[in-house]
Amino acid sequence: MPSDIRVKICGLTAPDHVRAAIDAGARYLGFNFFAKSPRYVSAEQAAALAQLVPAGVAKVALVVNASNELLDQITETAPFDMLQLHGSESVDRVSEIKTRYGLPVMKVVGVADAEDLAAIDLFSDVADQILIDAKPPKNAILPGGNGLAFDWRLLAGRKYWRKPWMLAGGLKPENVAEAIRTTGAQQVDVASGVESAPGIKEEALIRAFIEETR
Repeated sequence: MPSDIRVKICGLTAPDHVRAAIDAGARYLGFNFFAKSPRYVSAEQAAALAQLVPAGVAKVALVVNASNELLDQITETAPFDMLQLHGSESVDRVSEIKTRYGLPVMKVVGVADAEDLAAIDLFSDVADQILIDAKPPKNAILPGGNGLAFDWRLLAGRKYWRKPWMLAGGLKPENVAEAIRTTGAQQVDVASGVESAPGIKEEALIRAFIEETR
């Protein structure tokens, strides 16, 4: 397993879990501002957690179809390094957000079949990174963090797009090594796969997940 895999632990809500992710070697920490998520944090909570994060570890704000008002509040309260757009944002909206806030933008693309891959190239024109996630079920409340994987073989042989990309969707310590081998991913993202219950991170699972990427 390559040793340069970059790991994002997403949906962090507690200081101990932030420290555990940092100590284990995570390169990105995600903070979820989607109010319906069990991983939701307020801008004030995120700001307190961000103070624990050293230089060199990227602090990522996850939002879903966020208004400028919410994005203003988030960016003015906490020092984020990247915005993750996990909704149905258009190419124009992604471009607008990137220009308005002057932060790198990661656009999430949901994948269920080969036809969904076209959106990766589409958003690569405006986003700084692409997060390839499992497309949520039709009536799902959450756009991600559902613990679902897609067929990783859809990405086999497609190691490179024009922008850096990250693999998500149903990853956990037991399968992340296989996912990396199958897809060629150099970056992986996990939320529910290191939890004992929705929104409840487990330090041992965080460490195990990152260890399995090495």
